[in-house]
Amino acid sequence: MKKEEVYIVNTSSFLPNKVVGNDEIEAYLGFIGGNASRTKALILRNNKIKQRYYAIDKKGKSTHTNAEMVSLAIRKMIKEEPSLTQNIELLACGTSSPDQFMPSHSVMVHGELSELPPIEVVSPAGVCCSGMHALKYAYMAIKMGDKSVAVTAGSERLAKTLRSENYEEELEHLSKIEEKPILAFEKDFLRWMLSDGASAFLLKNKPNKEGLSLKIEWIEAISYANETPVCMYMGADVENDKLRSYKEYKAEEIIEKSIFTIKQDTKLLGKKIVHLGFDKLAEICNKYSFDASSVDYFLPHLSSFYFEDKIDEVLKSNGIVIPKENWFTNLATKGNVGSASIYLMVDELFKSNRLEKGNTILLAVPESSRFSYVFCLLKVV
Repeated sequence: MKKEEVYIVNTSSFLPNKVVGNDEIEAYLGFIGGNASRTKALILRNNKIKQRYYAIDKKGKSTHTNAEMVSLAIRKMIKEEPSLTQNIELLACGTSSPDQFMPSHSVMVHGELSELPPIEVVSPAGVCCSGMHALKYAYMAIKMGDKSVAVTAGSERLAKTLRSENYEEELEHLSKIEEKPILAFEKDFLRWMLSDGASAFLLKNKPNKEGLSLKIEWIEAISYANETPVCMYMGADVENDKLRSYKEYKAEEIIEKSIFTIKQDTKLLGKKIVHLGFDKLAEICNKYSFDASSVDYFLPHLSSFYFEDKIDEVLKSNGIVIPKENWFTNLATKGNVGSASIYLMVDELFKSNRLEKGNTILLAVPESSRFSYVFCLLKVV
């Protein structure tokens, strides 16, 4: 069987509402216990995020669903190429924050796109890597000749879950049992990092006749869940070093323990996230005989700029020296949008007029939930 080449021929994004600066965050997310956060300034100083977007207004009312944001991003590409309404054969959308447990996220996106015909739809589960898993599924489908046109996406809608009212019951419960009435750092930590939005890629088995395309050279994914504990979680809690599902809690416990807020073990994050993935990247580059030091653009998904120098150190320890001027990220202006972050970076770079034919672009997406990673090499053609 002849293997097809696979190209990203267009990109798009949708960011809800107006940009939210650091001084406005609590105007949107609210004040827990009526008090300003004690950790906000420290976390923002470390992550260096200046702006983000929320799919809510200042009263906490939702302005967009996750599926709607993805559909709006995809419609931008359809507007540029109307024939896509008849040509798209596959839709694969990744997210860590679907609007519901059932139906799946991607079928809800498909439901928003009434102009599309019945097509294959896939919903990879996961966190930051889920958008890349969607990309790999579409890449493989086109590579094997099963499909010729596909759309993939990454998106997040977490601001609603970060609202102060989702934490108030826990504070009240802690006060009643005479514990110190403050939230654990791992629960407050992510409130100052996460952002909402969606971004999409259009994939084909042929490059654009005019303009540039991004040829997918390879995509490699790896999980270390077999040897690492859970680091980031939602809809569960850690008890006796094991993750306990929300299904095991009584209704009042779910509220008291804020089970449906997102949490992260920051100590475990700092210990594991960089070395596991970026040592592996060196092995992957050796597998493909690719000199990562020669890459023209390095796009690492960073949850915080705190990790930038740490990634650089691990790369250098593996003989990979990528000059900082070759690094590209928009974390400061878009925030951490989880599975959409790498899509938003590629979208911005693709439309920046900076790319030239022959350029190579290395994508790196770490996921801290239980330490998974996806790496991808693109070539501008």
